[in-house]
Amino acid sequence: MARHTPLLIELSQRSVAPILAAISLLYVHLSFGHELNAYQQLQIIAVGAMTYIAFAGVAVCQNVFDLIGNKGRQLFQSWGLVVGMVLLWRMVHPTPDDFPRYVLLTWLFITPAIIFLGHVTLHTALNHLYSGDTANRERVLVVGATYVGTRFANEIEQNPMLGKEFLGFFDDRDISRLQGLGEEQLKGKSGDVIDYVKKSKVDTVYISLPMTSQERIMNLIQAVQDSTASIYFLPDIFLFDLIQARFDTINGIPIVAVVETPFYGMNALKKRLFDIVAATSALILLSPVMLALTIAIKLDSPGPAIFRQRRYGMKGEEITVYKFRSMTVQEDGKELTQAKLNDPRITRIGAFIRRTSLDELPQFFNVLQGRMSVVGPRPHAVAHNEEYRKIIKGYMLRHKVRPGITGWAQVNGLRGEIKHLSDMERRTDYDLDYLRCWSLSFDFWIILRTIYVVIKGQDTAY
Repeated sequence: MARHTPLLIELSQRSVAPILAAISLLYVHLSFGHELNAYQQLQIIAVGAMTYIAFAGVAVCQNVFDLIGNKGRQLFQSWGLVVGMVLLWRMVHPTPDDFPRYVLLTWLFITPAIIFLGHVTLHTALNHLYSGDTANRERVLVVGATYVGTRFANEIEQNPMLGKEFLGFFDDRDISRLQGLGEEQLKGKSGDVIDYVKKSKVDTVYISLPMTSQERIMNLIQAVQDSTASIYFLPDIFLFDLIQARFDTINGIPIVAVVETPFYGMNALKKRLFDIVAATSALILLSPVMLALTIAIKLDSPGPAIFRQRRYGMKGEEITVYKFRSMTVQEDGKELTQAKLNDPRITRIGAFIRRTSLDELPQFFNVLQGRMSVVGPRPHAVAHNEEYRKIIKGYMLRHKVRPGITGWAQVNGLRGEIKHLSDMERRTDYDLDYLRCWSLSFDFWIILRTIYVVIKGQDTAY
């Protein structure tokens, strides 16, 4: 067997969900005894495309335990996105040629189990296929038992589909200083690498030395070049405060992202689709409430029902954010007076909508405009941004993503008046933590926490 092709494995893993989703819809429809019309054929193709988009980057489940871990959350959140897109399609384009409701509901409930079984079957088959191919595995060793090096070795040993055989580490430190490393894994010091490479027919050498060891790295590369082994460098970028670190190339030039937005590539599309579905659904469901609040605000005090204020959006660009007016004033200048407890500027209806966060509802229109997201760091007034960016390290990194209607900081009690600098520092810490840890399941969790906080009346603003 030839050495494995990662692209083929990736394609098979990415195609299992869309293929099974499309076949499942076809099977459910036919099992109810219905004929398939042209519009339904188009929908099956569209469902496959939606599922491919939603499941891009979703790790393949290996066993039932994955359902309660991160892989299970990825699967169900991605399927929820597919459900949202399908329901939005039916809502926007209703037609008598559509699938019957009971067919669609049956499909929606059984398909996650089918996709999960397909994942397990595919993983088992590929694992069995590649675990038996010991003769053609790529023989690799790692120079430097660093955090990155040990993680890399563990991945090789736990995943036969990578088609690699890990031979061991080379490190100049004594075994007593290498925590968690067995003596059988340490093959020698860095000066012994070239002899081992030649004797053991090593295919690839991975260098995982600290970036500060430039001279040692250059000497090692020159020595290994006296063999046919390939050489790769595993940079220890964990030395830095990372936000969505990743590797990429620009026209063949390798680059390392140390601070980057989590919304690039398919993640950007998934996040935007989620925002559109969530905002559209919210506006449809809450339109009677918003109409009632508009009338109540107009009757309660003179002035417009909607308050517009300049905020910083993604990339630090100014945007106009909508809110229901809760005060008798509409400040948007270089200096702003924050709302305080028993603030006389707050109207009667304003006190209610601020306490229940209903004043934020018009921002769902900001989401549809592409200025905001449902979940993200809360946008601050321009005057506050200019004040805090000068004194809080990393403050402007909050603007690597669209600001949100709700956020990780807000569901952890950090909303309302900023009394001390430490209050804004804590908010910034939570916002940057959101950027580091983003996933759609994290967004779902924040939304659920937001609903709970609003219902319980905890941490209300005034």
